[in-house]
Amino acid sequence: MTMPGYAGELARCLAREAEAVCRRYLSNGRREGRYWLVGDVKNTPGRSMFVRLSGPESGKGAAGKWTDAATGEHGDLLDIIGRTCDLDDFHDVEAEARRFLSLPRPQANPDPKPRPASAPAGSPESARRLFAMSQPIAGTIVEAYLRTRGITALHETGALRFHPRCYYRPDRYAPTETWPAMIAAVTDRDGRITGAHRTWLDPSGHDKAPIDSPRRAMGHLLGNAVRFTVARDVAAAGEGIETMLSLRCVMPNMPMMAALSAAHLAAILFPTMLRRLYVVHDNDPAGDGAVASLFDRARAARIDAVALSPHGDDFNDDLRRFGVDALRAAVRVQLVPGDVARFMRL
Repeated sequence: MTMPGYAGELARCLAREAEAVCRRYLSNGRREGRYWLVGDVKNTPGRSMFVRLSGPESGKGAAGKWTDAATGEHGDLLDIIGRTCDLDDFHDVEAEARRFLSLPRPQANPDPKPRPASAPAGSPESARRLFAMSQPIAGTIVEAYLRTRGITALHETGALRFHPRCYYRPDRYAPTETWPAMIAAVTDRDGRITGAHRTWLDPSGHDKAPIDSPRRAMGHLLGNAVRFTVARDVAAAGEGIETMLSLRCVMPNMPMMAALSAAHLAAILFPTMLRRLYVVHDNDPAGDGAVASLFDRARAARIDAVALSPHGDDFNDDLRRFGVDALRAAVRVQLVPGDVARFMRL
């Protein structure tokens, strides 16, 4: 949630009434000493989250600041109002805070700066904004998660980013939740972001988040892909991000494209200079159909198509079950001989 400059003053006004704010928006908690204790920022009964009721206006120990000891989340009273009232837009949070404080709406700036128009939910522009709001994955939960999947080759992964509090809504009627997430940029052949893929993660970094659909895509995906290095004459294309990252552990120099689903893999657009495409096969009926369709399209475009098939369900399954050395040996025999020295880590 992007907050304008006057948000700081509004947060300080709320902090002066911190206990009243807690009694209103965190009604399932209670005061203990200088703190208000509650289960979490969604007003769940419990004691893992604490709000400071007194202290300086800013800096360490400031009044109105809160921390959830269970998740590591933290914020101010504006965050509490937004989360408990299920408000996604800061202007709605501001309006609710002003209603609570009985403050008038701020006067219009006589020379206001134009405010960026909100992007439609799920649009390419919304995907671009989400990616821009995220941060590199080094040292984050995303890196920890990928390493638990056996993926250690994280060079040239600028297409992946980390968002610490990415919105997740189970359905249109359910309240919004926030979870850490891996954000992947979906790009066209010219490198323009057309969409984004979100993988919500458990805060421990050991697995995906315990939610019904921890993977979702947004934007324009058809023909496009999550790309790891720029494809020229030779590249590999498959469905999943983790599948392609697993192959990069043994073929670190080969450009890779993750189309995100079997249907999108079948429709992926070929890079202009492509002469050979390794089609990464997932062992399921949808994967069989995608490979057959892509082979037909590649032959029609006079591109040499070569299948790469895992032993198990996919190449990440192979990497975790058998290890990197066994994966390297299994992939090596499926490559065109001239590509072994060029792309494979020997």
